[in-house]
Amino acid sequence: MRGFKALSFVRHSRASSRQSPQLLHPWSRLVFRSFRSSTASSVVKPFLLADIGEGIRECEVIQWFVEPEARVEQFDKLCEVQSDKASVEITSRYDGVIKKLHYQAGEMAIVGKPLVDIDMGPELVEPPSDLAISEPSLVSTSSPRSAKPQLSSAQLQRNGALATPAVRRISRELGVNIADVAGTGKDGRVLKEDIIRFVENGDAAKSIPTAPPSSLQPARAAATASAAAITQIASREEIIPLTPIQAQMFKVMTQSLSIPHFLYSDEVILDPLMRIKDNLNRTLTQKTSTSFVTSRITYMPFFIKAMSVALEEYPLLNCRLDLSQPKPQLVNRPQHNIGVAMDTPAGLIVPNIKNVQSLNILEVAAELQRLQTAGAAGKLSPVDLSGGTITVSNIGNIGGTVTAPVIIPSEVAIVGIGRARKVPRFGEQGEIVPQTIVNFSWSADHRVVDGATMARMAALLRDLIQEPERLLARLR
Repeated sequence: MRGFKALSFVRHSRASSRQSPQLLHPWSRLVFRSFRSSTASSVVKPFLLADIGEGIRECEVIQWFVEPEARVEQFDKLCEVQSDKASVEITSRYDGVIKKLHYQAGEMAIVGKPLVDIDMGPELVEPPSDLAISEPSLVSTSSPRSAKPQLSSAQLQRNGALATPAVRRISRELGVNIADVAGTGKDGRVLKEDIIRFVENGDAAKSIPTAPPSSLQPARAAATASAAAITQIASREEIIPLTPIQAQMFKVMTQSLSIPHFLYSDEVILDPLMRIKDNLNRTLTQKTSTSFVTSRITYMPFFIKAMSVALEEYPLLNCRLDLSQPKPQLVNRPQHNIGVAMDTPAGLIVPNIKNVQSLNILEVAAELQRLQTAGAAGKLSPVDLSGGTITVSNIGNIGGTVTAPVIIPSEVAIVGIGRARKVPRFGEQGEIVPQTIVNFSWSADHRVVDGATMARMAALLRDLIQEPERLLARLR
């Protein structure tokens, strides 16, 4: 009976509303809303920052490609983040409108926490079928959602300026708009020297709006004070926060201090391999075949492939030590994912070439070139930087002959390659002959690798390089 009375009241109210809309009883409006065929509710979805790499718990927001109230679709770019290993562009998994940015550029975003809030639009909720009444709604519908707002040119300049947090802090202290500074770093990145040069050239004054004539004296006073502040800043010690890559290196190298390092060094003669390399490069230059995957080859692909061949006889050097169990144990890894330490504009990174045991020398050279190009541009993916099993560090490109490389905690060995140099040596008949020599400096985890095993592994690698025929005979 109560339901029948309520329904009668609704019908009476509707009849009255057709005659005099102004006399519509407020309670009847509430009843109408409860009897609508569907209700619309806005769904705001938190977009969580996913794990972008092995062991990464936080990353720095470099720049945003969106702003609040901007419409996005799936796979649209949201922002660029710099982890402790690589720079990654985050894309949207939803269609909707950006409602909130949880971090500003330069702040550290936490993996697993909301990055942005996305309004995914209205969600229709159907009421029970026995209460559904087909009746035109008296409540005006909202206007269609506005089109995607366009970023202003100033915002684009602000978001698009590439610079480290330390450089941004210096620009703020000097009162310089970093968007006005022409960057000379990689991909237009603004460096500290660019900020200082910008101030010394007086360009900072050009980026400040012209003040009215009545304010010329205060402006000159402010300029004098600014110059004094610049002098004071230049003369005092500067606190520079670690970059994400430096912070990761600090953490990893601190962990490496717990590893007892065993050092071993040996000389390797490069002359036989040099002749093969030069002949191969001449063949690649002629481009007589389109099947070649690279146009030039260096010593490194030979070293990396020889390392993989040697690991087949000494798999212990490719293992990792598992300390998570009550008793320490070794984990054998059949894949030879050989890491290559690289000096990039962002700092030291160690990407790795996957499954070297299945690649030929030219394929190793092509993959090495890809990693070097991506590393120089800061575009290495988390996959490129994870899963390494042993590392090669070629310091010879910079200088030095003998080194003591530091083992990565997830590995048990690393080799450092010094600078190749031509030195006099005695020949078989006692005569002095020139030879091209390079030093291979090994570090091994002495908890599981003994000196004899390390020496045998190093000797096999040396023989494979000094006698390239042995290396070629083992290729599949």
